[in-house]
Amino acid sequence: MAQFSAAPGSSAIPPYADGDASGNPAMPAGYSERLYNEDLAPLRHQTWGAYNIFAFWMSDVHSVGGYVFAGSLFALGLTSWQVLIALLVGIGIVNVLCNMIAKPSQANGVPYPVACRATFGVLGANVPAVIRGLIAVAWYGIQTYLASSALVIVVLKFVPQLLPYADVHRHGFMGLSTLGWSGFMLLWVLQALVFWHGMETIKKFIDFAGPAVYVVMFILAGYMVYRAGWRNIGINLGGVKYHGMEVLPVMITATSLVVSYFSGPMLNFGDFSRYGKSFRSVQRGNFWGLPVNFLAFSLVTVITTAATLPVFGQLITDPVETVGRIDYPTAVILGALTFTIATIGINIVANFVSPAFDFSNVAPRLISWRAGGMLAAVASIFITPWNLFNNPAVIHYTLDVLGSFIGPLYGILIVDYYLVKRQKIVLDDLYTVAPTGSYWYRNGVNYRAVAALLPAALIAVLCVMVPSLDGMANFSWFIGAGLGALFYRLLAR
Repeated sequence: MAQFSAAPGSSAIPPYADGDASGNPAMPAGYSERLYNEDLAPLRHQTWGAYNIFAFWMSDVHSVGGYVFAGSLFALGLTSWQVLIALLVGIGIVNVLCNMIAKPSQANGVPYPVACRATFGVLGANVPAVIRGLIAVAWYGIQTYLASSALVIVVLKFVPQLLPYADVHRHGFMGLSTLGWSGFMLLWVLQALVFWHGMETIKKFIDFAGPAVYVVMFILAGYMVYRAGWRNIGINLGGVKYHGMEVLPVMITATSLVVSYFSGPMLNFGDFSRYGKSFRSVQRGNFWGLPVNFLAFSLVTVITTAATLPVFGQLITDPVETVGRIDYPTAVILGALTFTIATIGINIVANFVSPAFDFSNVAPRLISWRAGGMLAAVASIFITPWNLFNNPAVIHYTLDVLGSFIGPLYGILIVDYYLVKRQKIVLDDLYTVAPTGSYWYRNGVNYRAVAALLPAALIAVLCVMVPSLDGMANFSWFIGAGLGALFYRLLAR
């Protein structure tokens, strides 16, 4: 079998074999049906430029969940400028980590689960794939629920007669009102339609959704400042609890939470960097989409949240609720619909595309990319995400648990690619079950990677679950990533 080794940073992709009569590319000689379908195949043409990556991050950042998360940092007792610094330092770390995880997928044109085959083995890669896929299912449901809440606000604003149907106690099922179910399923179907049309449609959607929400958020921030008066916007929103050097550990905690919040899309960023024209394009897109974009996002969030106190008499961290209190119907419609579009954008890119590849990787012959995504969408209904989200501590708690599993995976993948394999991957061997393949290992599983993952994840989870270790819970991603990297480095020797 011919071997192909992609040089570090290279975007050279081996050609497909001749296509069949329908024009579809045939499976290259030597590839296994257990590991290959058209969706998992290395790309022939990588077309995404820096703007497409930038738009991806705009859609990923500007969601209802993103604003609620940023606003929730005020509850830690930090001032506005301290929250701003924590957000920027955290996103700077995310930028570096995304560039590192992006390289193997961009260089070889393969999605995240296929890239994992080089580390965990061609069959063992299903372990990190399924872990990421299940996490995406939970977040997919939560984000769909948040987007549907924005729609419900618009409906009730103009059709107050439906208010009884928004009461879960009078007209509800499984913890969600009848009106809530209607909004949730409508958003569920709309997202499925966008996803079903493929990655090109998704790219066009996020190219539009990212800038659109920017315009509305700047208008909302300007309106709130106008209503409040600049002099009336305070900086001590959380009720300052710390002074002097006492604030440093709290800011470090907030920074860690930022990294944990982005840990999901960061881990499977290869699903998108594989489309990059060059690694340089991916780096530029990450720079504009993360530090620069997040600076604007942070400023708008801090200003808008701060203005809710003098305007409405209480601190409101949910932008949908803020929009719902505006007296102008047109503004309410525009704002709520924009937040809905933005949340659809992040949901598709972060929580639909990922499980589509992940579940397809488990059984490529039976599960296509579209089928994998729809499996995730259906599963998201049965977990009743509104019950998960309606716990006041669920955002931080979810981030901690999520980071416990994702951190070790990230650490192992980075150490293997940069330190063990020295950025060299034999692309053809990612698709073969032949015992002579570079990534077959024993039974197709690299048990050293699994042995490094399990204790690292267990320790990180204990930091979250054991009350006596709750001081370490907010750092579960870093603990897991560090331990996973250390254990694998020792075992890989």
